[in-house]
Amino acid sequence: MPKAKSKTSATRVPELPPTMKAAAVDRFGPPEALTLHELPVPQPDPGEILIALSAAGVGVWDADIRAGLWKPPGRARFPVIPGTDGAGFVAAKGPRVRRFNVGDRVYAYEFGNRKGGFYAEYVCVSAEHAGTVPKSLDLLQAGAAATTGLTALQGIDNVLRLKAGETVLIFGASGAVGTLAVQFAKRLRARVVGTASGRKATTVVRELGADVVIDARSTRATEQLSDFAPDGLDAVLALAGSEALERMLDNVRTGGRVAYPNGVEPAPRARGHKLRVSAYDGVASPREFDHLEQAVEESGLRVPIASVYPLARAAEAHKKLDQGHIVGRLALRIRRGD
Repeated sequence: MPKAKSKTSATRVPELPPTMKAAAVDRFGPPEALTLHELPVPQPDPGEILIALSAAGVGVWDADIRAGLWKPPGRARFPVIPGTDGAGFVAAKGPRVRRFNVGDRVYAYEFGNRKGGFYAEYVCVSAEHAGTVPKSLDLLQAGAAATTGLTALQGIDNVLRLKAGETVLIFGASGAVGTLAVQFAKRLRARVVGTASGRKATTVVRELGADVVIDARSTRATEQLSDFAPDGLDAVLALAGSEALERMLDNVRTGGRVAYPNGVEPAPRARGHKLRVSAYDGVASPREFDHLEQAVEESGLRVPIASVYPLARAAEAHKKLDQGHIVGRLALRIRRGD
């Protein structure tokens, strides 16, 4: 297992305080249930790192945690801190951790952490669920790209196994995962069709490299898809479910592949032996973070961030989530500096 490159000499880590600020809920509920708390700084177990967070991503899965729609097995222990990913500096580490040093720039993805999520000044995660921040990303971009980057890349590379010259439809291309998936597909020299609605979303998806951008709600959507891919689509990454998606799946050639992250509803319907439909989860591991770091550099990845909120305004970020149609990702800025 490769050892992460140390950046300790470039970073001064402040002395750890006994408490931290965190956006948390004392009961499951609407966005207003998410309020600022003063909580103890968690302590790392032997295989964990403590990250002094600079930024955290905000996603619909966080809203599910806040609302109580998803929770770890067993009884919830309040206050519950949402957040599945973020970036910052290693502030402390357990004695078994060899991959990182105190002061390293890291980003991490961990779901269902009983010590608390990433909406906080500090978070404890398994060292296996963290990676060294790619040189081309600042901490705000990295904090918004761990969950979504791993999910996008694993869909394109690991599940669809996309190849140069193949035609892929990214359904939901303007969202947090889709904007990254477009770029990961183009790095493989694939032909990319992205779906987006509205001028802003369409412009962003096109600027990120999509060859064609289609409004899936348009009556001409399937006709446009057939014009671009007359021999049929080779692959589809479905990041949202709808009847519009089902109509577009008629354009997948026999033997084509469809992938979607677990949680997409309604899930794409199976179609017998015509095509392979695969559900998957984004996975965090040292190998996958190394893969992501390489893909970030190969693609010259841009991380579109729709809006940035301070930690104290996390509830506003969740209200924005509820409005939907977000181009890129929402993020929390927790502390300044790279």
